[in-house]
Amino acid sequence: MSAAAPDDHAPLTAPPRGLSGYAPLPGVPDEAVAPDGTIRPLWARLAGHLAGLAPDDLASALARADQYLNDSGVFYRQYGAGSSTERPWPLSHVPVLLEQSDWDAISEALVQRADLLEALMADLYGPNRLVASGRLPPALVAGNPEWLRPMVGIAPRSGHYLHFVAFELGRGPDGKWWVLADRAQAPSGAGYALENRVATSRAFSGLYASQHVHRLAGFFRDFRDALMGQRQDGETRVSILTPGPLNETYFEHAWIARYLGFNLVQGEDMMVEQGQLKLRTVAGPRPVEVLWRRLDSSYADPIELDQNSRIGTPGLVSALRAGGLSMVNALGSGVLETRALMAFLPQLAPDLTGAPLKMPNLATWWCGDPLASAAVQAAPERLILSPALATGMPFDLPGADQCRAGDLAPADLAQRLAAEGAGLVAQEAVTLSTTPALVDGRLVPRPVTIRVFVARTARGWVVMPGGFARIGARPDPEAIAMQRGGSSADVWVVSPEPVSQTSMIPVANAPLRRATPGALPARAADNLFWLGRYVERTEGMVRLLRACHMRLAESGSAAAPLLEAAAPLFTLQGIEPDEAIPQGLLDTLSLAISSAGRVRDRFSPDAWSALADLEKSARRMALRSQPGDDAARALSALLRKLAGISGLIHENMYRFTGWRFLTIGRQHERAMGLAAALAVLADPGAAEGALDLAIEYGDSVMTHRRRFALAASRPTVIDLLALDPLNPRSLRHQIDGLREEIDLLPAANDHGALSPLACTVLRLHADLATQDPATLTTRRLWALRSRIGHISDQITAAYFH
Repeated sequence: MSAAAPDDHAPLTAPPRGLSGYAPLPGVPDEAVAPDGTIRPLWARLAGHLAGLAPDDLASALARADQYLNDSGVFYRQYGAGSSTERPWPLSHVPVLLEQSDWDAISEALVQRADLLEALMADLYGPNRLVASGRLPPALVAGNPEWLRPMVGIAPRSGHYLHFVAFELGRGPDGKWWVLADRAQAPSGAGYALENRVATSRAFSGLYASQHVHRLAGFFRDFRDALMGQRQDGETRVSILTPGPLNETYFEHAWIARYLGFNLVQGEDMMVEQGQLKLRTVAGPRPVEVLWRRLDSSYADPIELDQNSRIGTPGLVSALRAGGLSMVNALGSGVLETRALMAFLPQLAPDLTGAPLKMPNLATWWCGDPLASAAVQAAPERLILSPALATGMPFDLPGADQCRAGDLAPADLAQRLAAEGAGLVAQEAVTLSTTPALVDGRLVPRPVTIRVFVARTARGWVVMPGGFARIGARPDPEAIAMQRGGSSADVWVVSPEPVSQTSMIPVANAPLRRATPGALPARAADNLFWLGRYVERTEGMVRLLRACHMRLAESGSAAAPLLEAAAPLFTLQGIEPDEAIPQGLLDTLSLAISSAGRVRDRFSPDAWSALADLEKSARRMALRSQPGDDAARALSALLRKLAGISGLIHENMYRFTGWRFLTIGRQHERAMGLAAALAVLADPGAAEGALDLAIEYGDSVMTHRRRFALAASRPTVIDLLALDPLNPRSLRHQIDGLREEIDLLPAANDHGALSPLACTVLRLHADLATQDPATLTTRRLWALRSRIGHISDQITAAYFH
């Protein structure tokens, strides 16, 4: 019997047991435990909640959070030596708690810092007074690869360079918050912060509901409205520019696009015509007015920026120069992440914002300054030397390019400062506060930083009331980077009073406006088309393999002639019938996953989860299934999973152009498979039993028995599987569907004027509709398959280029 959780609303009469055995590190401040060893009042209720959970209940609570993340397909791309893998999202289940009063001070300081970065950016790409007056070293700007000379003098259309920034915060030994890094290039983590929130609230639902935790949805709603307000044409859609599926935070890009209703685009999806950025869609080029950039600036335009970029859009800078595009954030904002700039911000803040910095940043020295060099030599053991123009926190990328100043002999330190002083930055070594983290079932202290997001809205800068906490895998700060095994946690800003229940849902009595779905990007249509083809191809393989393994189980070696007769089909599909779950089937599933992964913003989480589960099941079965009955049962299980995916697509997916291309892909692939199967198995010279195999492959066994009260013959099989328009598995039904769906594509039927693609399908439909079992010979079936294959080429030429 599990212990009951305490009443979350009851007053605490005794110290809770939730942190029993928890020991903060000596000399390191802890978020949950005060220096005298007592639990901080803010953490008392959470500690009490944890104390009231039996081990099984705690395990169930954590499993709920993990299951949510798994079902949602949340992942993080882990990079290794020359390779990358998708790693399950590393959630640290215990949230980081902050008081409202503490958060108010943080928010005020970060709004000031956002204004400071905006003013600095405006000067660096405008009058450049700070360098001209000697306030900033010329080498720090002109020698910085993130300062993009082609962007000088280009005023942003919105009137602001920065719209979405983030700040890495850490609490030092003095108990005060410090800015460890500024993120102004393309800050990531906001979407993951919201996913952390949902997962953590599921783990501790009762506690979360009673804690007066500020919601995050209002932050996203306000920023969405601000971006939409930058459009001049209300029918255009905001787009998010992603580097693509191989980027480590691609899931977040797709998730935010789906959450906010924006287009997710890659550089190749766009083009520039006469100074206007346009999106390649299946309905032709469409203007892009607002672009939220999630890739580094230098990759954005291979003509004016980095000529080696393969993920940018040629001419993008010219579109900005022409004033037809609003960019979030402006190209070149990566210069603000330069660590050496932090050495000058305290002196610049009073002039640029009218007040001293309200939150200090990490103590930093530009070693080109003789006074700074003297300071470095005075206390070398407390400092880290790094290249001056590098970005990130000192413990993000340790290696040969960084060293403890105290590790160098005085003479070596002096020599290095003399030789490289202008190219070095010194920063104080970081000692971070710790927070409770669950490791192997017990709470232990781990270093923590918090990434806080600030967005420009109609009412000015707004700070997300929470954030994205990073938790170290080990006590030392270097283990906090997620690429080094660190995890992430939710941040709860706890109010003493009830908080508003904000959401993305429109307010009551707001006027209803049904937005147009928007034109489908050509790349997305391409991937949806092939996703449909790969899923249907998988089903065809599974049905053929199951039928053969069932016969192998029933007849043993006696089934060999029939299996030999079906050999051309196995060859066409690239599978080996001797294997229970052949590699060709697994490869096709991988292609389906790849296509779906490229349209994560348009593919439902349930469908993605079902597809990923199908692939995992197939790979697991491939390791243990044996040919014959064992394989047939495994393949039947895969068919049921495929039916679930088909149901999700057919019943749940909105009938927009994307669904149409996916459906066309499935119909096209099924028609190709049926034509080949009938040409092989319904050939007059086929082995005995081939017709029954064809009926089973066409999933029409029951229908054949009801329609034809006699044994299968070539006329009955051809009539049912090739010519019957009412059989959803027939060749005729697929061609009917192709004709109907293609007729509804853009420019396919313009007031009766048919496109070449529509004409091809119409001719094919007419030819098939006028056939009968006697005239639809094996030769004609192969010819039909060839003509169906040509439709794919025409679709590609008409819509995907």
